[in-house]
Amino acid sequence: MTNAPSPTPPFGRALCAMITPFTASGALDLDGAGRLAAHLVAEGCDGLVLSGTTGESPTTTDAEKAELVRAVRSAVGERVPLVAGVGTADTRHTVELALAAEKAGADGVLVVSPYYSRPPQEAIEAHFRRIADSTGLPIALYDIPGRTGTRIEPDTLIRLAAHPRIVAVKDCSYDFLAAQKVISRTELAYYAGCDEHNLALYAVGGAGYVSTVANIVPAQLRTVLDLFDMGETTKAARLQQRATPLIELTMSAGLPGTVTVKALLNELGLPAGPVRAPLLPADRGTADGLRAAYEELTAG
Repeated sequence: MTNAPSPTPPFGRALCAMITPFTASGALDLDGAGRLAAHLVAEGCDGLVLSGTTGESPTTTDAEKAELVRAVRSAVGERVPLVAGVGTADTRHTVELALAAEKAGADGVLVVSPYYSRPPQEAIEAHFRRIADSTGLPIALYDIPGRTGTRIEPDTLIRLAAHPRIVAVKDCSYDFLAAQKVISRTELAYYAGCDEHNLALYAVGGAGYVSTVANIVPAQLRTVLDLFDMGETTKAARLQQRATPLIELTMSAGLPGTVTVKALLNELGLPAGPVRAPLLPADRGTADGLRAAYEELTAG
């Protein structure tokens, strides 16, 4: 017996929220970005999200964001969709970034709800509609109230789903009931944005995941979805469980995922480099713990 896969999602199933590699001096490492992107695709990622929070979008310039899209497109060609993070706290600036991403060759944009100013739902909805009306690219909305201070309420998502270019959600709301409500009432492709929810959300009709941990173990996370689609649900659950220690150390150990992922990628000899201030690098003990959890998961 096999489980029927979900309809083909707009940006793939197994998406990596890719880090942005920097040189030792802190400059954008376009060659490293291309090499990392090619590695992730070869290891099973069927979509890449660039310049998200994991990609240190708050500390990269508009020009760097466009350069990154062009460099990764050159490295991976048309093999996978590229989704560019363009969300800011300023509607006008977000529109500018969306248009720049479209010009640079992105296949879609990821737009987080406006942060810090904590606009009401009516304003959040108007913000997303203005961006969707300004670009020809499909849009994924990013709901992460723990960072923005304001969630995108389910009823707001349901209304926005009627817009022809709003096609997906990256869900970090930690509200599983609300996610299922939106999935059941719309055609939005719902992506888990928290790695501990990858399998659970997929099992109730989610589209897949947008994963920070996929920078480190792309093949293992992809296999969880593949096993589920083959009807090997127990094996899928066991592999998801085996990944839990690495997920916890990467995402829930008190450091941003960018910091922990870059620490481990540097340990593994993959392009990463330093983080940009105000972030600080992980200490030796953190890096050693990440390496041990990685080796345990990938040991077979």
